[in-house]
Amino acid sequence: MTEAKKTAKATVKKPVAKAAAEKTVAETTAKKTTAKTTETKTTAAKTTAAKKTTTRTAAAKTKKAAAVKESISIQFAGKEYTTEQLVKIAKDVWEFDLAKDPADFKEVQLYVKPEEAKAYYVINGTETGSFDI
Repeated sequence: MTEAKKTAKATVKKPVAKAAAEKTVAETTAKKTTAKTTETKTTAAKTTAAKKTTTRTAAAKTKKAAAVKESISIQFAGKEYTTEQLVKIAKDVWEFDLAKDPADFKEVQLYVKPEEAKAYYVINGTETGSFDI
């Protein structure tokens, strides 16, 4: 009878082992499918992000290409000043006349009145004054 019990146990173990192996294969297949799905979603997200970046870059290049180079000169009473020259004078006033740090010079608005031979300035939205031109 001992031999019959061993055979019965062996018979019972084989189907259980086979079922466990099939379950493991099914789980592995499910994991691979999930991994492929996740990889596909990640790839799709990266592609979408790349397309958006390319579109933004193309739009920025178009805007740069459409930008017009401009140069403004003011002529009066035999004198001529460009905007760059007037801004440089305003920076010099900021640094030397007002004794301020040049690194603090962030923004300047200039108003030129040729009939008075003056340029009025507003520096950093707070400091106002004028200089002769």
